Amino acid sequence: MLHMAKSTDPDKIFESLTFEMRRGVLVLAVLTQLHEPRYGYELKQSLAEQGLDIKEGTLYPLLRRLEDQGLLDSQWQVVNDARPRRYYQANDNGKTLETKLRADWQQMQTVIDQLLNNSEQGDSHDNT
Repeated sequence: MLHMAKSTDPDKIFESLTFEMRRGVLVLAVLTQLHEPRYGYELKQSLAEQGLDIKEGTLYPLLRRLEDQGLLDSQWQVVNDARPRRYYQANDNGKTLETKLRADWQQMQTVIDQLLNNSEQGDSHDNT
């Protein structure tokens, strides 16, 4: 059996795991921002202002995928004689999914917080 060499660089491992974790929450983050129509760059800026930077190369394919999955509606609009922009908005399916993802996130956050707190308490007992 051939074994591929795996990275043991802690920084690369951290970067990879962080990427996976962020990728898993982007759908929820995007859906929370699309109760009103927004175009991609406006959405990117809104998320960045709230502490979640997302690259355009990640955002636009995600928006297209969510639309293909029937979770977003989009339409081209021209505002103030600017170039046309595609505006996205969560539809009823998207809003329903957001509600479910939000509940799942909150449950998971509760469990992770509990695990982290228990871990910290265990660490403090180990040092005494």
